[in-house]
Amino acid sequence: MRTDNQSFLWDPPTDFILLGVSDRPWLELPLFVVLLGSYVLAMLGNITIILVSRLDPQLQSPMYTFLRHLSFLDLCYTTTTVPQMLANMGGSRKTISYSGCTVQYAIFHWLGCTECVVLAAMALDRYMAICEPLRYTLVMHGSFCQQLVLMAWLSGFGNSLVQVVLTVQLPFCGQQVLNNFFCEVPAMIKLSCADTAINDTTLAVLVAFFVLVPLALILLSYGFIARAVLRIQSSKGRHKAFGTCSSHLMVVSLFYLPAIYMYLQPPSSYSQEQGKFISLFYSIITPTLNPFIYTLRNKDMKGALRRLLVRLWRLCRR
Repeated sequence: MRTDNQSFLWDPPTDFILLGVSDRPWLELPLFVVLLGSYVLAMLGNITIILVSRLDPQLQSPMYTFLRHLSFLDLCYTTTTVPQMLANMGGSRKTISYSGCTVQYAIFHWLGCTECVVLAAMALDRYMAICEPLRYTLVMHGSFCQQLVLMAWLSGFGNSLVQVVLTVQLPFCGQQVLNNFFCEVPAMIKLSCADTAINDTTLAVLVAFFVLVPLALILLSYGFIARAVLRIQSSKGRHKAFGTCSSHLMVVSLFYLPAIYMYLQPPSSYSQEQGKFISLFYSIITPTLNPFIYTLRNKDMKGALRRLLVRLWRLCRR
């Protein structure tokens, strides 16, 4: 039977204090403006991609099916964290409830791992389109693409479920201050007062699987793509082939590099100060940039957006 003191140590806190940049109050207003602007741009950009790729009959290929899901993931990604950050920076209270914190890191990790698999599926699509064009429609048919997307969502959910089950069992011994902008598993593990070896190992193994395996498949796909493109005789053909892949490679770099730095370093070297700003980058900056990368560097998407705007203009003039 637990004593009152033991119960205090093991019972979860009612809420957490999200430190953010409270130790640098002069940063709060400019960061609030940047976050608000980035969130609005992320919402508008990703909703535009979803609508344009859904409504335009010329954008019904597998690549745009994956792109719609990527944009939906980015929408959810930002909405999971940014409103809470804006509320904390704009007010005197910097807290989040224990249950709200649990839901936040559960959804955040679910979406993050799902995006890893979706990016790998997009690389497979580019490999089939460039290296196996005659078999492309045979392999990348609608039901197979839906199966890949379903696998991405289910595998991401499975990883999140394991992380949540392990993390909610951690005691915090009355500690409530999270040196972060939002709730995230590494920060929760760091805050715990118990032995976190199992949590650290599980997190490292699962993240390595969901980050390194898809990344290896992406790099392998692009290795074959590069070899196939270099065999194309015309420079125009090579430029067009590389152009179809450059947007995806930029998005992969923006997503994977911060994630690798954040999650694949030893727990002993994890810096909460650096980690919270890296988390800020891939939770808001990357989802904001993705729509612009795909629209500004994609002729089909720009053409579809132009056609949609013309249709809307004609409807408004009636």
